[in-house]
Amino acid sequence: MPATTAAKGTTEVTVYKPVTYDQPTEGPRLNEVELVETFKGDIDGQGVARVLQAQWADGQVQYTTIERVVGTVAGRAGSFLLRVEGAVRDKHNQGAWVVLAGSATGDLHGLRGEGGFEAEHGKHGAWTLNYWFE
Repeated sequence: MPATTAAKGTTEVTVYKPVTYDQPTEGPRLNEVELVETFKGDIDGQGVARVLQAQWADGQVQYTTIERVVGTVAGRAGSFLLRVEGAVRDKHNQGAWVVLAGSATGDLHGLRGEGGFEAEHGKHGAWTLNYWFE
């Protein structure tokens, strides 16, 4: 792996709209969530995503997401995609993400990275991203 730069910051969720699309009589229900969030810190911009969730009766959630982030990283402007995997337990959201290879545009062309976040479910959180350019 090439030398990486450590980035960190916060997110603030501005839109969180879950819709159940499958609710079986037994087992977890399936939800799709419209998500919009603002990134602040070493990434400054906005992310938009559709989150696919499996949600159990006790409120625990497992999810996967593709999110497009439009903004700046270290002053370089463009967009990129994050692939996100995570879980919510007791309203505590924790996940990991990677920048999808070949997804970055503009001055961010070649961006790669991986990191994660912790958040209050559907609200705000803190994130990290170790990134590099190919």
